[in-house]
Amino acid sequence: MITFARDFMPTNPGTRTEKDSIGSKEIPADAYYGIQTLRAVENYPISGMRAHPTLIRAFGMVKRAAAEANKSLGLVDTRRADAIIQAAQEVIDGKWNHQFVVDVFQAGAGVSFHMNSNEVIANRAVEILGGKLGDYSVVHPNDHVNYGQSTNDVFPTGMRVATLLELEKLYPALDALAATLETKGKEFYNIMKSGRTHMQDAVPMRLGQEFAAYGMAILKAVADHRHAADSVRELGLGGSAVGTGINTHPDYRARAIANLARISGQKLTPTADMRWAMQSNACMAQVSAALRNLALEVIRLSHDLRLLASGPNTGLAEINLPGLQPGSSIMPGKINPVMPELAAMVSFQVIGNDTAVAFAVQAGQLELNVMMPTMSYSVLQSTTIMTNMVKVFTEKCIVGLTANAKRCNFYAQSTVSLATALNPYIGYAKAAEIVKESVATGRSIIDIAREKKLLTEQEIDEILDPVNMTEPQVPKEAAKKREDIKSQGSQAHSTKKHRKPKSARKRKKN
Repeated sequence: MITFARDFMPTNPGTRTEKDSIGSKEIPADAYYGIQTLRAVENYPISGMRAHPTLIRAFGMVKRAAAEANKSLGLVDTRRADAIIQAAQEVIDGKWNHQFVVDVFQAGAGVSFHMNSNEVIANRAVEILGGKLGDYSVVHPNDHVNYGQSTNDVFPTGMRVATLLELEKLYPALDALAATLETKGKEFYNIMKSGRTHMQDAVPMRLGQEFAAYGMAILKAVADHRHAADSVRELGLGGSAVGTGINTHPDYRARAIANLARISGQKLTPTADMRWAMQSNACMAQVSAALRNLALEVIRLSHDLRLLASGPNTGLAEINLPGLQPGSSIMPGKINPVMPELAAMVSFQVIGNDTAVAFAVQAGQLELNVMMPTMSYSVLQSTTIMTNMVKVFTEKCIVGLTANAKRCNFYAQSTVSLATALNPYIGYAKAAEIVKESVATGRSIIDIAREKKLLTEQEIDEILDPVNMTEPQVPKEAAKKREDIKSQGSQAHSTKKHRKPKSARKRKKN
């Protein structure tokens, strides 16, 4: 059963009457929202989901920053401005989250959520000044809280600030995951295993090298993500209705954004073109795409862990994942790789959200993209679930992951691709014959090479040692042969160069 936003409304049977340009409505007497919020609740009973707490917090910051700017410019009197600032700070602190009751899927541009913010802050400011809820002669949602503002510049600003705030929670979780994978790389450094390409045996490698590479993948994704996040720091606040700054003081824009940067603790800058900032939300596509790319890496990692831990008796079983819960309702003792499974499913959702963001970003027309509510919801949800997933994935899976060294070493010695190391000494064709015989007979590459006396025992120990195959190095014997050939070639060239023509030698003999 879906629980809709209207089900969270105050239960006080008393009401107050509010009017707007359409007509009148009865509002719960103790509600801090007003008539425009109520209309939105009635019009959009879609998902039962309400605004992300970080979006509410960000809007509180925008409203406080605007009120401070309007106060300093003398555009809103000090008494009202101070009350608005106090009310907005309470919104920032999360005190009034329960009063934000508009569904996440709502009218275009986020007008409904914006007015929900204006009404809550206005009514709380009215209360601070000793008035009754709904008495907008004291503080008005539009005339005072929203002075010099429009949904069209406030929503993209709030959306961007919320994105930055939520990402600040993701980065430490990703850094911890990367560090833990790097630690596992060091822990498993001396454990040899078979590499695999095309899901087939490949040359030996260290299990530690495999895990170090996983850590690097996460670090690279974080770096790309931070770069993408910088694109949302450029704000069009002050653009008002269509990016021209109508009904705003010439100094308002710079002051409001400076205030917002201080309040949010984020590096924020005014955009060079307010029309562009209103028309285009490509920056949200960049952030969402970075989340998607991170999700792709996490999916790849989760699938690898499931393969490496497959078994315990009929799979690869090279690593052991922590057993967190019984894995079957019918098969006793079965333990499933639940954390990698969770990581993949969360990442699938992030990829789906990115598709929604991409469609929304391209759907703007002329001076405004009205699809911002779904952009904001999708990016914030992706960031939140990715953050929470990465934390438990690191703590409950990667930290406690162990290696099955005996199984790994068995595969390192068994892989037919050991023959790759023979290429510089006996050539690719002869090495391929050894591989073919190994596959057909089940005998090891080392045994066949020894039987055919292609190499000395010392050479076998050196050349076919899996450890020696895990780092770049010049094969000793092959290098010697190349030097010998080069030397012989030089001598032959020199002899040929100084010999007399055959005809001349013959004439001299005669």
